[in-house]
Amino acid sequence: MSDDADVIIVGAGLAGLVAAAELAEAGKKIIIVDQEPEPSLGGQAFWSFGGLFLVDSPEQRRMRIRDSHDLALEDWMGTAAFDRPEDFWPRKWAESYVGFAAGEKRSWLLQRGLKFFPVVGWAERGGGNAIGHGNSVPRFHITWGTGPGVLEPFVQRVREAQKRGLISFRFRHRVNELTRTGAAVDGVRGDILQPSTVERGHKSSRDVAGDFELHAQAVIVASGGIGGNHQLVRENWPKRLGTAPKRMITGVPDHVDGRMLAITERAGGSIINRDRMWHYVEGIRNWAPIWTDHAIRILPGPSSLWLDARGKRLPVPLYPGFDTLGTLSHIMSTGFDYSWFILTKKIIQKEFALSGSEQNPDLTGKSWRQVLGRATSGIPGPVKAFMEKGEDFIVEADLPTLVARMNALAGGEPLLELAEVEREIRARDRQLDNPFSKDMQITALRGARAYLGDRLIRTAKPHKMLDPANGPLIAVRLNILTRKTLGGLQTDLDSRVLGADGQPVAGLYAVGEAAGFGGGGVHGYAALEGTFLGGCIFSGRGAGRAAAASVA
Repeated sequence: MSDDADVIIVGAGLAGLVAAAELAEAGKKIIIVDQEPEPSLGGQAFWSFGGLFLVDSPEQRRMRIRDSHDLALEDWMGTAAFDRPEDFWPRKWAESYVGFAAGEKRSWLLQRGLKFFPVVGWAERGGGNAIGHGNSVPRFHITWGTGPGVLEPFVQRVREAQKRGLISFRFRHRVNELTRTGAAVDGVRGDILQPSTVERGHKSSRDVAGDFELHAQAVIVASGGIGGNHQLVRENWPKRLGTAPKRMITGVPDHVDGRMLAITERAGGSIINRDRMWHYVEGIRNWAPIWTDHAIRILPGPSSLWLDARGKRLPVPLYPGFDTLGTLSHIMSTGFDYSWFILTKKIIQKEFALSGSEQNPDLTGKSWRQVLGRATSGIPGPVKAFMEKGEDFIVEADLPTLVARMNALAGGEPLLELAEVEREIRARDRQLDNPFSKDMQITALRGARAYLGDRLIRTAKPHKMLDPANGPLIAVRLNILTRKTLGGLQTDLDSRVLGADGQPVAGLYAVGEAAGFGGGGVHGYAALEGTFLGGCIFSGRGAGRAAAASVA
């Protein structure tokens, strides 16, 4: 039987599209199969904020940021904390990826039409020591157009190749098995699902209409992670982060189900670092949900007061935007699966952004007028909508009423004591009477404002929360939000999937989140942010080139 294509790609997300574009440029014939309908082309990346990790970029230099390959690699390794024998390939991937981010990544993306917002964001600041977790400098480059802007050049290239007859899509095709001839993977077999007219991101049916089988010289698995499958998240939940939350909300669409990981494992692929994952602690329920338990993440500036479920302030250095997994571990140690921000109107209008392309219409729509309006017109529209309609937001003029409503929202016993919450806030406010402070969050806040980008658009001028002139007061209940798989299929630097014996499985590649963004876990234990989309691009590019060179 002749092959149906040179290469089959399982998954039409960012990593799969990048691989397909590279293969098409090499003149190869590709079939892309995906269980979702065509409107979901692009997968999770469409919904993203579009942040990309770059090192020593012109955008950084214009913001007076001094960055270097060596500093970025030190930050990456300090954050990843590789400590397992199976981290050999993830470490190699980390070294290679940081080199890409400090080298040709920006120019390569610019050649394909990407543009970047000029102000660089400072994510995952760490707050421990110089060789530990966190970004020493701002490196979060927002793509002009956010997630759709990242996808656009690759979708365009794939569509052009489709017109030339090099690429064909098989939407609503769910893979159940990777077929093999001898030791080599040579195709896919599965179900044809009933046609679906649901819009992007909505849950589609799994009703079966038929079956299919396709063959090729190579198969690239680009199917994503497990964030939409709470059962798998709980099964793989790491003990170091405590007991899995009883209640989680979901930061990815339902189709992010992890099915292909087990299917690829049955075909001989090796999965490593299953217990490494990345979930956010600043999740709020979407008042206009698209997928099941739809969650939005707050991208906070550093000023909000962070309290646990009983009103105790989180310890140093667990401030907003500093250490995602460190904060997650602490919250789970409290016996509760939520926490609180307390802030003011002045803080929310300067410091709150919401992750996601649909929550940032100015950046997604590439409108400079709207971007300038964000900086000058008070609380951003999407944030204001959550304040008015979101179940996790409480707005009140006085602290007693605010705390009473916080307790009512939490339910059960009065978890928060007004006197203790007021004591925390007043003690924090007193620290602003002098230009120096023993409160390390105040010190960190002033340090953040030393960076021009934060001072301009991301950090409110320090002020007293209980001064009515700065109000009203705002409380936000923060939930655990599932998002990324950091482990995955072990791959070498050509994205070839490795078996239990450490040798490549012939004909089999994996990219993006399915491969832990490279090697089976390029991030190690934790991420520096802006590294997920970039990992999809880097691994997809490498797999496309390697597969193109390997097929006749």
